[in-house]
Amino acid sequence: MLKKNLLASLLLSSFVAQPALADTTLNIYNWSEYLPAELLTQFTKETDIKVNYSTFESNETMYTKIKMIDGKGYDLVFPSTYYVSKMADEGLLAKLDHSKITAFSQLDSTILNQPFDPNNQYSIPYLWGSTALGYDSDVVDGKQVTQWKDLWKPEFKGSVLLTDDPRDVFGMALIMNGHSVNSRNEAEIKQAYNTLKSLMPNVALFNSDAPHIPYIAGEVSVGMQWNGTAVRAANENPALKFAYPQEGTIFWMDNMVIPAASKQQDAAYQFINFLLKPENQAKIVTEIGYATPNLAALNNLPDNIRNSDIIFPTKAIKQQGQFLADVGEATAIYQRYWMELKK
Repeated sequence: MLKKNLLASLLLSSFVAQPALADTTLNIYNWSEYLPAELLTQFTKETDIKVNYSTFESNETMYTKIKMIDGKGYDLVFPSTYYVSKMADEGLLAKLDHSKITAFSQLDSTILNQPFDPNNQYSIPYLWGSTALGYDSDVVDGKQVTQWKDLWKPEFKGSVLLTDDPRDVFGMALIMNGHSVNSRNEAEIKQAYNTLKSLMPNVALFNSDAPHIPYIAGEVSVGMQWNGTAVRAANENPALKFAYPQEGTIFWMDNMVIPAASKQQDAAYQFINFLLKPENQAKIVTEIGYATPNLAALNNLPDNIRNSDIIFPTKAIKQQGQFLADVGEATAIYQRYWMELKK
């Protein structure tokens, strides 16, 4: 599911390098540039708990590492929806004690109790967002970019960015072909592969590290974009726009989970509670650009952010979109065709 800027990276690096302030060390594994550095500093000041903060660029990288070490060495991890169920089924996650999560009653009920984690036994939402269309309005007329299929237009040869995420990219093609983004049908996945193969002459690059940066740098002019990185891109260059495709948007959610092997579960709960405070949720929305689960945070946001339909899509857009979910053994099918696509 993510970059801010070099300054934040430097601040984060200097923070992690500080000597321990207490005997307790919390080991966190999160997406790159997905948390304001000041909150890490603030948490340690408030609790005397040191944070070792490391990052990943994809769910696949995160899962491979956690699986390899059997979850040992990490106390809080931030997987997307479709990896929560996979990790829980494999015994990698601890069941959560909701009585220890002080803001649980304030969380948006519409994103709780999802099929990937009934009753939120293993996960708590961190941020949720969408994958849709981005374009540079100085180069591309917005009327040309209203549907996923517009990315296939010949005039966009060598100008398209795709996220470096198989579920995002195949999800786009599956939606175009009238199928579920969570299809487990190999024939449908193969059809999506063939659809995507015809797009490759237009593709300039894949990027899930910071998909807004190539737009800012002028390396691409159109393609896929996450809503949060679209907000940050527009802050850098107002000509960079975001559009929800008419065929339907891909929605995803990143979640907080505690590995079963964690030795610092109490500290993990403290950090979860710290992040879920309305004032801290508001800081996260403002800096990162994605919607947070604690509805009380809305009161702490300025009008331009609270009323942004990029950060908070309308009910109609949500109803037309699809949330990514676990596809079980079909994951291997996606991976096979993904590797074939990127050859």
